[in-house]
Amino acid sequence: MKINPDLYHGQNQYTNFFEGWYFKIVDSTATYALAFIPGISRGKDPLDHHCFIQVVNLIDHSYQYFRYSTNEFYSNPRHLKINIGLNEFSLSKINVQLLNSEEEIKGVLFLSPRTKWPDTKFNPGSMGFYNHFSFMECYSQVCALDGTIEEGHLKVNGKLIDFSNGKYYIEKNWGKSFPKSWIWIQSNSFNDQRATLTCSLATIPFPLVKEFRGFIIGVTVDNNFYSFTSINKSSITLNVCDRDIILCATRKHLHLVVKTKTNPHDFVLCYGPKDGEMVPLVEETLLGEIEMTLLDTKRNIILYQGIGKACGIEYGGEQMNLVDQ
Repeated sequence: MKINPDLYHGQNQYTNFFEGWYFKIVDSTATYALAFIPGISRGKDPLDHHCFIQVVNLIDHSYQYFRYSTNEFYSNPRHLKINIGLNEFSLSKINVQLLNSEEEIKGVLFLSPRTKWPDTKFNPGSMGFYNHFSFMECYSQVCALDGTIEEGHLKVNGKLIDFSNGKYYIEKNWGKSFPKSWIWIQSNSFNDQRATLTCSLATIPFPLVKEFRGFIIGVTVDNNFYSFTSINKSSITLNVCDRDIILCATRKHLHLVVKTKTNPHDFVLCYGPKDGEMVPLVEETLLGEIEMTLLDTKRNIILYQGIGKACGIEYGGEQMNLVDQ
């Protein structure tokens, strides 16, 4: 039976476990960006078990953590559909009804079919055969590399925003804890609408070798998919200039260069898992910019060069562990 990493994995997990899905939306002008993170937390103390919806709202430069009882959590066993309270997150719809003393976000968005990370029975999802190992600290899955919001509006703190013809992106994580160091970069709002990028790098604990620098990079250009991963024997170099990154990845005759551009004041501090508990852990912005170049060195041609807007960039833990010295 093929593993479906999109689905909920916590049916028999009662402690030291988390699972969260990440839904990022951007309007058609790449002016407004939001991320919704529905999930569930089961730390050491059963009295603190709960589900949640995190909201990264860089329209108003805010972050909110909406907490719910675990009884309000539902996951469809056959396809990606998560319900928490009155809210729904699936591959076809986002319905949010969020209200607290500081934030109000309400509305429904309808999603077109996704662009999926190609996989096989042996290598399911973006993490591939690592999904078959039961001892991983944290699992990762790119559920939707790219997708268009067919239609819909959200009312965000009194401001009505049209997300019709905008972009969505979906990924998820589950396990025990986030890695001790990681970097994440994602954009599917390139100026010419020809490309997408998702990139995760992390320190991965692993038997025998203690730990290694793992990475998952997926690029689409004109509906062609290119991957650079630890599994397919790609290589990477990573350098940091202030808070920005220059990443180079190589796989056979393909060479990828990604440069980030951020403003330190655009980052917000979000919660992330440590032994299943949610704690302040993650620095994230949705207002980054990337310059991406993809080369075919065998044919000596540039397959793509462009600028990605409304870029999600995330730093966690001891990022310098990932940098080439």
